[in-house]
Amino acid sequence: MGLMKPVLLGARRFAAGIDVAARGVTLAVLSRRLFGAAPVRLECLASAPLPREAMAGVEIVDRAAVVEALRGVFGELPRQCAGVPMRCAMALPASATLVATMPLARLSPAASGVDASQIHAELEPLVLAQAERMAGVERHELAVDWHVMPPGSASAREIEGGTQVTIAAAARAHLEARIECAAMAGIALSAVDDEAHAALRAMRYAAGFELQPHERYLALWIGAEGIRGWAMVDDAIVREMRFPALEHADLVEALRDLTQGEPASCALVAGDIGMLRGVQFTLADIGEVLGCPVLPFECAALADSERPLPMLLAHDPSCAVAFGLALRGVSE
Repeated sequence: MGLMKPVLLGARRFAAGIDVAARGVTLAVLSRRLFGAAPVRLECLASAPLPREAMAGVEIVDRAAVVEALRGVFGELPRQCAGVPMRCAMALPASATLVATMPLARLSPAASGVDASQIHAELEPLVLAQAERMAGVERHELAVDWHVMPPGSASAREIEGGTQVTIAAAARAHLEARIECAAMAGIALSAVDDEAHAALRAMRYAAGFELQPHERYLALWIGAEGIRGWAMVDDAIVREMRFPALEHADLVEALRDLTQGEPASCALVAGDIGMLRGVQFTLADIGEVLGCPVLPFECAALADSERPLPMLLAHDPSCAVAFGLALRGVSE
């Protein structure tokens, strides 16, 4: 086998993550070498504000404003990103996405012993019916995706033994609005992802720099609809938490339920930290309840020092969503 040409060794895959929220549009562009184990490189970080009336919860009201903001952030791409093929992913608010994981045997007892190559052919109508029950709306109004996790995978072990099926469903109207806005701005989306899980992906990546292997840590995402939390060991989710929720009287109880008395090395926090004021909490309060240091997510800690970034954005924990979306693109 001949030696690989140097130009191929230096080739990179580029991906963009786009977060559209009430506060504005945020763009992160990452790249990674096609060959070798080099870390990702943050190529661009940009943002553009949106008028207050542009968004109403998860709904895009003023599409023209969103299109203009999208064109604005992509207009800030540096020269090294110009004209290169780029996978683009956009976030969907967590409240617009329903995600459930269940044993395959519960969804389809007959399929539990079937060869994996045959599962997907038989699973679609069952998944669509389950998504319809989850969302409470007819299936033609939903965009549905699912993933089968075989026994022994890290994700399957997080729940219980056996093959697991994860189903994600969102209102088709919300998905189509984002795809159409991107298309009007000249952007072809390759994926739409839940913002909380995109932020978790970014925090997992940051944990690889901050922590030693096998250290237990916590990840918290603060969004407009509330707080999501995960107890983590490496890339495995040990426990999840949502607040507000009927089972938690207050945030202190929710955080304690997340830890269940098990010590953690630290807590990584992403999202709109200012939202904590609504529940009369601070990062210091979170650290006191959890009994560990609290580290806000920062792109600056993961960036190449030779590439200047906007200072405020580089230290803004809410950029975790855009970073996590782009991370998906360079990892696939």
